[in-house]
Amino acid sequence: MKRLLSEIARRLIKKRLTLGVCESCTGGMLGSIITSQSGSSKYFKGGIIAYSNEVKGKVVGVKKYTLKKFGAVSEETAGEMACGVRRKLGTDIGIGITGIAGPTGGTKEKPVGLVYISVCSKLHRVIKRYIFKGTRELIRKRACRASLEILKEFIQKTVS
Repeated sequence: MKRLLSEIARRLIKKRLTLGVCESCTGGMLGSIITSQSGSSKYFKGGIIAYSNEVKGKVVGVKKYTLKKFGAVSEETAGEMACGVRRKLGTDIGIGITGIAGPTGGTKEKPVGLVYISVCSKLHRVIKRYIFKGTRELIRKRACRASLEILKEFIQKTVS
């Protein structure tokens, strides 16, 4: 993880990009991981823990329609979380994570371990779907790792 963080930090600093995160199922873990890297204040502006739908809507800007039609754990919500936190915090890139960490809360359609991760810039957005296995803690850690991997690729491919 340390190597991945260092690579992301180097790329963000080199391209003079800033980052913000909006976390639901990871509950601040991604922000904590990012800030464990010395010098992260050069690129990380902050994060919003949007655990409730109320915070997703009122603070981050996820549309009521999106939450009602697709649910809090959906591709659409993850995308709006990423783009919403980018706008709210005034960053170049936003990350949105929403999912079901378990051990309860899953359904047949949306099982425990289902996580959507989105990375958004002004011109590009990517959203990925995962089903992670393991304990609640392991699912949260895997979601954070996947977020960083997506971010690294996103910076490399889409942000000039």
